Amino acid sequence: MNFIEGTRVIAEGELQANSITRYRVTKSYREQITTSGYYDQLKYIVEPSLEEFESPGNLDTSGEHDNTVVPGLQHKYAQTGLMLVTDRCASYCRYCFRKRIVGKDSDEIATDFAQIAQYIGNHPEMTNVLLSGGDPFVLSTAKLEKILNHLLPIPHLDSIRFGTKIAAYAPKRFEDPALPALFQRIHEAGKAAVIVTHFDHFGEISVEAERNIRSLRAQGVQFLNQSVLLAKINDDPEILAATFAKCHQMGIRPYYLFQGRPVKGASHFQVPFRRGLEIVHSINQRLSGIQKTFKYIMSHYTGKIEILDLGADSRVYMRYHQNRAYEKVGKIFSRPYLEGACWLDDLPEG
Repeated sequence: MNFIEGTRVIAEGELQANSITRYRVTKSYREQITTSGYYDQLKYIVEPSLEEFESPGNLDTSGEHDNTVVPGLQHKYAQTGLMLVTDRCASYCRYCFRKRIVGKDSDEIATDFAQIAQYIGNHPEMTNVLLSGGDPFVLSTAKLEKILNHLLPIPHLDSIRFGTKIAAYAPKRFEDPALPALFQRIHEAGKAAVIVTHFDHFGEISVEAERNIRSLRAQGVQFLNQSVLLAKINDDPEILAATFAKCHQMGIRPYYLFQGRPVKGASHFQVPFRRGLEIVHSINQRLSGIQKTFKYIMSHYTGKIEILDLGADSRVYMRYHQNRAYEKVGKIFSRPYLEGACWLDDLPEG
């Protein structure tokens, strides 16, 4: 197997034992990052590194298994349903937090959409559904239409979201002539169609991606972007500020900047809180008010935690952006900071 540091012969069992994902990248993405001028950073997104063998952690950092209510559907936060509709992606991110699933014929993937729709129908507090995976846009538009057949009749769903990195990996997917009708169906059902793109670096944003996103926006599709803060790739305020500014220019609202998770085989991408907060503050200094719409988020087992600041008292201040317990949403809390800490569990209580 070819690693950034060189070629290494390894057994299948060694790959599995260390949770090393196989190499997979689209031709268009490889060409984009090669010609972007940022290949030395962007290569770490898709090219394997030997650091993955020395990268501790676990494979379910946010408790997805514990929040699965029917196969393929998670219900962690009251208003949101998360559907895992495929275990395939166009390319494999080396920092993937679902590497337990991706490319592995997982039994966590939704198969009985009628059962899922029945659960959602019985939970009127659920106002939106996020289709994720894997990447939902590796499925055919016809398959996505069949999934919508079950979701669109549910009256209390206000929006259908699609979480995807396909705009970076295979932007031609958005040129499918059948897609406008799919989004039109969502609109006619009285719901918002939302695509959550995943651009980590403005060097990933191709001319094709911008053209196709603008075309879908003209058809009424809303766009948000989420990025992950990644060591060696985008842990630079100039890079991330430029990424968010470009998204804003294209009509994509910067949504989340995620703290890297302690995933086995991927925790070497984590950035310590102190550096992360320095980067976030510096990003905000570079952007206008209408561009800085993102939140610096840690998607923890207990909920989505907004990382606010490192105080003069050497405590990290945080706020629950989402939590399974309704009364904790919006609550600010703090923990003593330990140098090098990257995750809530690295910080002592008290």
